[in-house]
Amino acid sequence: MVAPVMAPWPLFSLHLLLLFLLLPPLTRAHRFSVHNTSFNHLVLEPGQGTLYVGAVNHLFQLSPELKMEAVAVTGPVIDSPDCVPFHDLAECPQAQLTDNANQLLLVSSRAQELVACGQVRQGVCEKRSLGDVAQVLYQAEDPGDGQFVAANTPGVTTVGLVVPLPGRDLLLVARGLAGKLSAGVPPLTVRQLAGPQPFSSEGLGRLVVGDFSDYNNSYVGAFSDTHFAYFVFRRRGARAQAEYRSYVARVCLGDVNLYSYVEVPLACHGQGLIQAAFLAPDTLLGAFAAGTSQAQAALCAFPLADLDKSMEQARRLCYTTGGQGPSGMEEATVEYGVTSRCITLPPDSPESYPCGDEHTPSPIAGRRPLEAQPLLQLGQPISAVAALQADGHTIAFLGDTQGQLHKVFLNSSQSQIYHSQQVGPPGSAISPDLLVDNSGNHLYVLTAQQVDRILVAACPQFPNCTTCLQARDPLCGWCILQGRCTRRGECGRAAQPNQWLWSYEDNYCLHIQSLLPAQRPRQEQGQVTLSVPRLPTLAMDEYFHCAFGDYDSLAQVEGPHVVCVTPPGDQVPPNPPGSDHVTLPLALMFEDVVVAATTFSFYDCTAVQALEVAAPCRTCVGSLWRCHWCPQSSHCVYGEHCPEGEKTVYSAQEVDIQVRGPGTCPQVEGLASPQLVPVGWESHLALHIQNLHYFRGLPALYYCWLELPGKLQKLPAFLEETSKDSGLIHCQAQQFHPSMSQRELPVPIYVTRGESQRLDNAHDLHVTLYDCAVGHPDCSHCQAANGSLSCLWCGDGQPSCRYGPLCPPDTVEQLCPTPTIDVIEPLTGPPEGGLAITILGSNLGQAFNDVQNAVTVAGQPCNPDASLYRISARIVCVISPAPNGTAGPVQVAIKSRPPGISTQHFIYQDPVLLSLSPQWGPQSGGTQLTIHGQYLQTGGNIRAFVGDQPCLIQEPVCPEAIICHTMPQAEPGEAVVLVVFGHVERKLLTTPFRYTTNPQLVAAEPSVSFRGGGRLIRVRGIGLDVVWQPLLSVWLEDEDQVKALGGQGQDVNPRRNCGAPAADPQGCIQLESGLLQVSPLPPLAENRVIPRECLVRGQGRSPRPLTDLHFYPLQCSTLCSVNSSSLLLCRSPAVPDGAIPKRVFFALDNMQVDFASASGGQGFLYQPNPRLVPLSHEGLTHPYRLKPGHVLDVEGEGLNLGISKEEVRVHIGDGECLVKTLTLTHLYCEPPHHAPQPANGSGTLPQFVVQMGNVRLALGPVQYEAEPTMATFPVEAQVGLGLGATVLIAAVLLLTLMYRHKSKQALRDYQKVLVQLENLETGVGDQCRKEFTDLMTEMTDLTSDLEASGIPFLDYRTYAERAFFPGHGGCPLQPELEGPGEEDRCATMHQGLTQLSNLLNSKLFLLTLIHTLEEQPNFSQRDRCHVASLLSLALHSKLEYLTDILRTLLGDLAAHYVHRNPKLMLRRALGPPSHRTETMVEKLLTNWLSICLYDFLKEVAGEPLYMLFRAIKYQVDKGPVDAVTGKAKRTLNDSHLLREDVEFRPLTLMALVRPESCGVAGNSEVQRMPARVLDIDTITQVKEKMLDQVYKGTPFSQRPSVHSLDLEWRSGLAGHLTLSDEDLTSVTQNHWKRLNTLQHYKVPDGATVVLIPQLHNGDTVSQRLGQTGCPSGENIPMLEDGDEGGVRLWHLVKATEESEGAKVRHSSLRERERERAGAKAIPEIYLTRLLSMKRTLQKFVDDTFQAILSVNRPVPIAVKYLFDFLDELAEKHGIEDPETLHIWKTNSLLLRFWVNALKNPQLIFDVRVSDNEDAILAVIAQTFIDSCMVSEHKVGRDSPVNKLLYAREIPRYKQMVEKYYADIHQSSPASYQEMNSALAELSGNYTSAPHCLEALRELYNHIHRYYDQIISALEEDPVAQKMQLACRLQQIAALVENKVTDL
Repeated sequence: MVAPVMAPWPLFSLHLLLLFLLLPPLTRAHRFSVHNTSFNHLVLEPGQGTLYVGAVNHLFQLSPELKMEAVAVTGPVIDSPDCVPFHDLAECPQAQLTDNANQLLLVSSRAQELVACGQVRQGVCEKRSLGDVAQVLYQAEDPGDGQFVAANTPGVTTVGLVVPLPGRDLLLVARGLAGKLSAGVPPLTVRQLAGPQPFSSEGLGRLVVGDFSDYNNSYVGAFSDTHFAYFVFRRRGARAQAEYRSYVARVCLGDVNLYSYVEVPLACHGQGLIQAAFLAPDTLLGAFAAGTSQAQAALCAFPLADLDKSMEQARRLCYTTGGQGPSGMEEATVEYGVTSRCITLPPDSPESYPCGDEHTPSPIAGRRPLEAQPLLQLGQPISAVAALQADGHTIAFLGDTQGQLHKVFLNSSQSQIYHSQQVGPPGSAISPDLLVDNSGNHLYVLTAQQVDRILVAACPQFPNCTTCLQARDPLCGWCILQGRCTRRGECGRAAQPNQWLWSYEDNYCLHIQSLLPAQRPRQEQGQVTLSVPRLPTLAMDEYFHCAFGDYDSLAQVEGPHVVCVTPPGDQVPPNPPGSDHVTLPLALMFEDVVVAATTFSFYDCTAVQALEVAAPCRTCVGSLWRCHWCPQSSHCVYGEHCPEGEKTVYSAQEVDIQVRGPGTCPQVEGLASPQLVPVGWESHLALHIQNLHYFRGLPALYYCWLELPGKLQKLPAFLEETSKDSGLIHCQAQQFHPSMSQRELPVPIYVTRGESQRLDNAHDLHVTLYDCAVGHPDCSHCQAANGSLSCLWCGDGQPSCRYGPLCPPDTVEQLCPTPTIDVIEPLTGPPEGGLAITILGSNLGQAFNDVQNAVTVAGQPCNPDASLYRISARIVCVISPAPNGTAGPVQVAIKSRPPGISTQHFIYQDPVLLSLSPQWGPQSGGTQLTIHGQYLQTGGNIRAFVGDQPCLIQEPVCPEAIICHTMPQAEPGEAVVLVVFGHVERKLLTTPFRYTTNPQLVAAEPSVSFRGGGRLIRVRGIGLDVVWQPLLSVWLEDEDQVKALGGQGQDVNPRRNCGAPAADPQGCIQLESGLLQVSPLPPLAENRVIPRECLVRGQGRSPRPLTDLHFYPLQCSTLCSVNSSSLLLCRSPAVPDGAIPKRVFFALDNMQVDFASASGGQGFLYQPNPRLVPLSHEGLTHPYRLKPGHVLDVEGEGLNLGISKEEVRVHIGDGECLVKTLTLTHLYCEPPHHAPQPANGSGTLPQFVVQMGNVRLALGPVQYEAEPTMATFPVEAQVGLGLGATVLIAAVLLLTLMYRHKSKQALRDYQKVLVQLENLETGVGDQCRKEFTDLMTEMTDLTSDLEASGIPFLDYRTYAERAFFPGHGGCPLQPELEGPGEEDRCATMHQGLTQLSNLLNSKLFLLTLIHTLEEQPNFSQRDRCHVASLLSLALHSKLEYLTDILRTLLGDLAAHYVHRNPKLMLRRALGPPSHRTETMVEKLLTNWLSICLYDFLKEVAGEPLYMLFRAIKYQVDKGPVDAVTGKAKRTLNDSHLLREDVEFRPLTLMALVRPESCGVAGNSEVQRMPARVLDIDTITQVKEKMLDQVYKGTPFSQRPSVHSLDLEWRSGLAGHLTLSDEDLTSVTQNHWKRLNTLQHYKVPDGATVVLIPQLHNGDTVSQRLGQTGCPSGENIPMLEDGDEGGVRLWHLVKATEESEGAKVRHSSLRERERERAGAKAIPEIYLTRLLSMKRTLQKFVDDTFQAILSVNRPVPIAVKYLFDFLDELAEKHGIEDPETLHIWKTNSLLLRFWVNALKNPQLIFDVRVSDNEDAILAVIAQTFIDSCMVSEHKVGRDSPVNKLLYAREIPRYKQMVEKYYADIHQSSPASYQEMNSALAELSGNYTSAPHCLEALRELYNHIHRYYDQIISALEEDPVAQKMQLACRLQQIAALVENKVTDL
């Protein structure tokens, strides 16, 4: 059947979707949402509270906390609303992929079923399990029209109820009219829920409708109570009722025929149609549309009793009176166009037939509406209603169409919204499915995007009583004695008065109304009375207490008053600094709950007087406290009065005393002498004083004090009493000479009795010192001064302004000198005048009236501006018009004095605009515009405009040119250039400026550079030639750098000179507080580049706000060159070291474009500058000797991180060294054949210089030398030697030269090999990138799969057994089966083995046992490993003890090797896994590491290792693999390389699989899944690939065997063909039989295949394979060459001879390399295949090595512990050679554990490793081994290809190993306690008691072999004798071997 089958997606896509939906981020606390999924319905299972969400294409099962428990996929489906469910697509041609929205979702609690109906397939329903929504319990195979339930259109509502009846449940469904096929489905039906045809309405009631189009019911909701079901809807009637009305219909719950159907209209007074409804207890709540546009809402409540009464009345009228009411009007009728009519039955018919019968009329409709008044009006339409009765109150919840939830308190006839909150996204309506949970505490809110769980009453969120009551939540109140906001039921004493405050009854919280006293002195302890109205009553044994801060005292309650005792003075905290009191919180508490709180102050009178030094008495008595002042002792005291004999100034707080307060203090009222005091003149000061009666009879001296700048001046004074209580203080006359910078200086003054007793100043008291000379520089200023100062202009000696008496009378000048004019600005103006000029000088008048008509400019009057005039110093006037060319001085004539004439002349000139360049620019602005003309330097206020926009002028304005920068323009187009000179305009009408469309950037590359910059960046775009100054900029963050630059800053816009060339716009600038400063950078190190690029940013250049710039204090830029309108060439800016690049962008005048936006999302990356090693090892100054023809190899770091090979320039003098290869650590270049000349005369030898962008690195001089020849032998030596010596030396020399030649030839070969490899890798780069992209896509899919299924790690027990016993298959230890009658023997043996386990806990026994066994000559290597693993298993539960044994044995081993060769300790022996160690301690160490690193494998290293394995498998499977020889096209191992070119084609087969195969239960439908294969794959290979893809989330051990399945090709309806490797169709020629492939069978792309169980046993290759019986997880051997009957098998290539094929399969990698050593080099085309595979896998190899050798995560404590112990051993034995320690650590961890893990992933994962994958892993493992070696890694022309592949990477890996060791060494040491804690946790991992017992039994077998030797060793040891270890072993032997003994 086709219809139910979903869209023809691949089956795995559905599972990926399921995995995606199950991702954790999709659910969070109190909210559930799924990306791109719309929700339709929400139901609640009443028992467990489980929620079910019906959504488009999905059903979700959620916990009450909204955590997803299950999900089911329901669509999309191939369907059409115009077709009934169909079997074949041909039955419905218009069918298409249709989303399946959920239309109805109901819970059947009795049957524990979920009823779900979608819109597809005409709304048929299905039943699913409530426990697992993914489990389908019923789905109609061929639904009839009686099973069409829901509306098939999403916009048409379907509502329903599950009606529980005795013995069965029924379904009531109501739906609207939808689609062509809906006419046959009644609006209301009763349907079966069980039986043979669930959901069928056959034989049950239907609401029969005459014409569906007349009655288009739109249902709002369905509800039920104990007796009736109610349906709320909107509809129109027959033609008599064209408008829609609101209705409620009722049927009896037990009425299966709908005889009881009655409906009546609903009306909410003055409102529109009903939109949402809810049946609350005794009330039907309805939300109606309101307002003129129906955009508002109203809430109405219809009492259920009234509703039932109205329906009963309609039923009675239709039963008994033919529908006529008492008035004769029709009040009831039969609706829906049926033939039934209201009739007249006996009056008791309604009671006799309460639910109708066959003879009663139906369906009945009342005509009289049930009306209600609106309870509430809302501004938004309501889409959902729910209600709750709690604590005696009814709460309604209203959801509106904008996603807001409103909580409403329904109180009798009134209601009010007390809380509203936004729940769903704005604009997303809340669904009608608004549910309250079973407890009544939470509300579930559904919108189209999410489900939210909201508290019904969030009382705990209100922290205090005030917020609790202000919330006006009727369910919340303040529980006083609990001190929290609670529901009423949560407050234990809520029924008692004044215990629980409710906001609708109580207007205020419990509070302390008053305090008596309100404060106390800190020195006194006393009582405080608190007035607390409405204080709760406590039980007899309960009490309140008061807390003053931390001090607690018991409270006495007397009615509403509470009495507490204050703390003693020593327990009151000190006053805060600068305060006279401390305020403590005062809380009235019950137990630890604050009942009411306020604050209480403790004051300190002694601190009060210190607050105001100028008036201590006034401060004391005027304070808030009861503090008094003792004037004689100058003390502020508390209490009643001062000490006896001293008068008291009383506090203002003393209400009973008349004379009190600050006014009664002895105080200085003010000055009796003038306040102005001239400097340099002797002045007499006098002050008024009051309230002297406090000092009467107490003589004292008085002093005046003046607080002059820098000193306090004391003047003796005397008192003159003027009345009884007041007097004058006369200060001694004094001249004052302070240093004054201002004209007037206020000086505070005060008086003291004696020298210390200060009198209060009644207010701020000071005298003003003034100096006439200050601020009066000339005569006019002096004479214009204030007359009260008495300043005169003195003309003697040095004229100045002085105080009158200080100026001799004959020197006083009455008239001031002639005005002096110093400066005129500007010096030019337009002929039209109107220009304001500024005249600066001296004696320019004493008032504005002096100059009002006194100024002329070039003979023309100039009108001064009064607001800008400054006495004597400045005149600003506006010039009058004058002819062009008029010139002359400025004259100022003051009164009758001669005029002052300027030396500068003012010129009238006419500015002219001539031309413009450039004439266009982008509309974003920023174009530098040059306006050419004449006399442009006219006036001082020059402004430029382009159209309406200002053009910011760059100073200075030159006579013939103005430079300005354009501003942004809204639209492209032309604009006139305008220049304003003051108020005069000049326009350039002949040449308008054209704004063009903004440029666009579409590509930029490369996207990486060294920090030194200078790399060429090519930027492509549109309209780039309109940009004036394109820049590439980088914003940097570096505070230290900015501080360094800050002191060297200069102006970002330096004032240029007219005619001078423009400044170079390159460099780095500082951005600080929006101001930009150009700063030269400090000198950098030798191989760092000084950033010379610059950007000058003027005002208005950046569209970003200056506040943004403030965060990036440094910016470096380069100027780009415009190559064409579509190409910019930029150099990357250099950035200083230490600065952090934050943003790289292109500045196109005013427009900024991020580099990432221009490059398609690729951000710009800065890499550290490269470092190169000098050519000569002796240093930069020593020349490097170069042989002609040699390739130069330069070593370094990070060489290719920021540049490509083509961009690097290498020079030797004036010649170029051609770069051939550039890697991360090497640069190879081919030098000139002949020695070049030095460049720029830089010495006698040419310098070797590498240029990488801006980075220039000189690596020293190069000296060419000729090839050494025999002729170079010194002639002098030949003469001096005899003929015999000559022959001898010549022979020796010849041998030496031959050796050197060979050595240098080898080096040259090495370099050339690397160059060739680099060139080859470059050649395959494009292919590798494509392969890598495909591989990463596959790995991404794999990662998403793994998130659900997880990496198939072996469980710990299997992992441990495979690690301990490699090569022993899946079950190394199997307990012996007990035979009949052997129970007693087994019990005895078990007892003995238990005693052996106890004996192993003796360290002496265990060490003796190990040493004795290892001394036995016939105790083989295999035995040692086996015993070590048995001990590891037996002691697994005591890992601390095992670790101690291991430390002891390693110490013994070190002591053994230290006297021989320490480097040989722990050496790793190559060979089979079981023979990799030589001593038991080494195998114990391997096992110990396996135990300790299991968690590290699972959490850190396992994932990259598994991803590497899967990447290898994916790559191998993409290419052909020969099933006979095992050779593959894609490999890293040349011995497994398929060298022939085999044509192949990838195919995608559609595999038919059952969902159980993919882990999906509950669905028996066969699904289609794509499988990728090759057309030349054998049938067995196809089956293996299909199993890998079908079971990709299943561990290998749980998959079916490839040999238990056949592959069947299905074509059409009846075409089934079983495919096999060999059959009668196999091709045989010349004794060679070819295995069958898909190509052989001509299987097309997209063919349908299925894996079926084998039903026969034919003689096939696959069966021969299946008989090998390989254990799960082990390698399956490749197909052997058959030789049956002289016929040999082949697949892709024919093997030349059998032995060679066997050799290929079985020889080790090392043997294979030796075989190939003498053979010819591998052809380049095949080497390319290896390199392509290598580069594709490189990322995964790097990730794996990084995970192993990284310390970014915490290093496993076992590794740190082991390395620390090896360090201790080296230190103990005096080993200081770091190479030895490196070898020990490498042998113990990396080579012993990690190499084994790399080569054998089946030891960690539940996977199968093929021979090809094993060969590739062997190459990677060998690379890891080479990386760990200390010796230098050298390869030559004859080196094996496998070693050549990673020759360039191994140096980098070596550095990783060294850094790994160094980082671990530097980390904090692992303590013994930490290690033991970790071991104790690991000890319980292996808990298999039978296996441990079996390990002890096998261990005893080894002991039994050497029993006598072990007994002898124990008896010879004196300590063992005392411990009777030999005797205990004999007892164990007797028990295990069942020998009775008396021991």
